[in-house]
Amino acid sequence: MTHEYPIQIIQLLVSPTHAYFGRAKNGPADVPTTLPDHVDIVAGKGIRGDRFFGVKAHTEAAVTFLAMEAWEAVAQDVDPAVARRNVVVRGLELDPLRGEEFVLDTGDGPILFRGGRPAHPCSWMDTMVVDGTRKALIGRGGLRAQPISSGILRVGQGIVISPVELDAGRAADSVRRAQPLGH
Repeated sequence: MTHEYPIQIIQLLVSPTHAYFGRAKNGPADVPTTLPDHVDIVAGKGIRGDRFFGVKAHTEAAVTFLAMEAWEAVAQDVDPAVARRNVVVRGLELDPLRGEEFVLDTGDGPILFRGGRPAHPCSWMDTMVVDGTRKALIGRGGLRAQPISSGILRVGQGIVISPVELDAGRAADSVRRAQPLGH
């Protein structure tokens, strides 16, 4: 049985290098970061042009998702680009997708992903937003996923097809499981 849910892609982020490394007191690296209206997802590699694209250690976590509801609950009006997640989505509970294959379609055809481990927040969130942000984001920092098929993902309305039931009302909830859900 599959379930279909309307969602909205709020923001897409692509950066060829990491911005948050080293000592936070020195500030983030000045790296080129784009917020495009669409991205090219490549099966087994990630988002073309992104820092995780084709990196062997990240192939199972090449695309990072963040629920806008979770970000707003913690960071309120701060631009979600600060979180440096690739796909910021509204209306999607992410946690049940760990260990599951799900489809995301924003109008250019379905893209199959496999939900992986959580995208834990780093200590930089305290520097970039406000002290306590990292702790508040634990359990709701997002989801890492592996693209199983290729396609175009766009900002705007879309659908998610999931093998498990999801509840958009829980998108901001903090969860405490550290690993993908077992089958």
